[in-house]
Formats: sequence, structure tokens, C-alpha cells
Amino acid sequence: MSATNTAQRVPVEERLFSLVLALLATEAGLTKNEILSTVQGYRQRYSISGDNSNLERQFERDKDDIRELGVPLETLETPGQAGNNQSLRYRIPRGDYELPADISFSPEETTLLNLAAMVWREGSLSGESRRAILKLRSLGVASVDPVLGYAPRLRVRDAAFDPLSTALDKDVVVRFGYLKSGEQVSRTRTVAPIALIQHDGRWMLHGEDLDAGGTRNFLLRRIVTPVTTTNTKSPPVDKSAATSRALAELEQIWEERRATVEVEPDSDAATRLGKRRGTAHEGANSLTLHYSDLDLLADELAGYGPEVVVSAPPELRDAVRSRLARTAADHG
Repeated sequence: MSATNTAQRVPVEERLFSLVLALLATEAGLTKNEILSTVQGYRQRYSISGDNSNLERQFERDKDDIRELGVPLETLETPGQAGNNQSLRYRIPRGDYELPADISFSPEETTLLNLAAMVWREGSLSGESRRAILKLRSLGVASVDPVLGYAPRLRVRDAAFDPLSTALDKDVVVRFGYLKSGEQVSRTRTVAPIALIQHDGRWMLHGEDLDAGGTRNFLLRRIVTPVTTTNTKSPPVDKSAATSRALAELEQIWEERRATVEVEPDSDAATRLGKRRGTAHEGANSLTLHYSDLDLLADELAGYGPEVVVSAPPELRDAVRSRLARTAADHG
């Protein structure tokens, strides 16, 4: 058995933290190959001449995770190699990650922060992380001491969030193109917004569909055109009560819908899916998952590749299989 297979699995949290440290440690950025071969959590399973496709998929998911946490991850093209994905470089700009310049502290506060930073630095920067930074330097990657301060802020990846929030403040009707799962062409929706709600980690617009009649939930990631604000006022509604009803309905759907999957032991899928809210462990490698949207779950499960096999329900298994087949066809 190879060292790659026997390597001890690194916790997801430690891998993400090590990735952030590495991307902060260089101004020029790191290529995907440099990250996978040096950063704690990836390097243990990296193969110099073998197949690293599973590891690359894990890195893609990790990029989304740290961006969701508000970390300003940038992608840079190498001069003279535009369009070459293998030469893309990733970095976290220090200026966007550090505290704003207009924040100041008293001498007493500064002393306490310095003491806390010393304890945090020694406790958080593990030996593995230190060795990774040293290895990056040995490869000729210019690095600086990683910044451990963090300025939390709300970040929303969906471009529709801000204009919808403005429309809610003004109580006006909006229009946008919405692409339902499984359809090839989007359809324009005219909606009176009621609330922006978050359920199961996803943002949705709860509103009254003025064309179809009745309230609907619109997943922000499926809004495919800019949101247009009209001059038409939204009908009066008790937004608080409507929001509570919408969330209760979503929670009931989530509770009723269950999927059974088999996961590869000690894989990224086993770790991530095993920590999902409501997940039940039915056996050594069998998990029961709750979900509210079959297509979204199918997208997620297909991303794990061979690490997951869907046992039930049949429609979820078929949806995952079709996504994998489409991916295989797209890549020849």
C-alpha cells in the first residue's frame, strides 16, 4: 500500500486554515500544483506522477468554502499564458484581509491584542504549517509572515442579493431571468419581494410571482440576468409572518426528504457529508441525508465523483448519474 493511501487524514478545518496561511504567505500567488504538493491536507495525498483529480476537486470545493467565510481569494493569470488554467495563481491580498486602516486601539488594548496574538500564533501555526511555508520558500516562492488577524464581514456570492435587498427596502416589484433546474432557457419572472431568506446554507428570494400567482421561493443562484427594479409598488403584506411560514415550509420539506448514500471510508465525501445537519450514520459507510432540493443535492454529490454512490431515492441516483455522464461526455 502506498504512502498516499496510508497517510493520516487531516481535518477539514486544519486543511482550510493551512490553505489560507499559504495563500497569505506570498504576494505573487501559488499555482494549483504548488498548493497541492506543499499545503498541509493536500500534500499527504499528492502524487508527483499519478492521478490527482480527486485532490483537485477537493481544492475547488475548498476555494468555495473559504470564499463563503469572507476570505478575499483572488485568481491571477500568469503573464503570457492567458487561458492556461494550469498556470493560474491563487492568492489572498493582505490589504483586503487585514483590519481597516481607520480602526485604532488604545495602548492598553494594543498590549492585550499583542499578548493574544502571541498565544494565537504559537498555538495556531502548527509545525506542519511552518514546514509548508519553508518548503514554499525552498521552491523559490517569495513569502511573508502570514497575517492571522481577521476582519469578519457578510459576503454574498450571488449578484442578485444587493439589488433584491434594495427592492425590499423600497417595496417595489422586480423582474429577472430565472432558470429552473432541468430547463435550457430562462424565463422572465415578475415578483413582488417579501423577504430574502437563508435555508440550508442557501439564499432565496421569497416573493409573490405576479405572473403565475401565489408565493414562490427563488434560489438566488438560479437568477441568471441582472435584477431590474420597477416603479410598481409591492402589494402590502405581513412580511414577518410570511417569512416565518416560508421557513417553516422549507424546514418541513427538508425533514421529509431523505437520501441514502454509500461513501468511501475516510474520504472527503465521508467527512463533509457526515457533518451535514441531520445526517444519520446507518452503518460503517452508509449515510442518510436530509435535503430540500433534489437537483442541488445531485450537483453536490456528483462533485464527489467515485467517493459517493446513491442508494435511494431512484430519482436522485438517476440525477447524479446523468450529471456524471454529461461531465464524461464533455471531457471526451
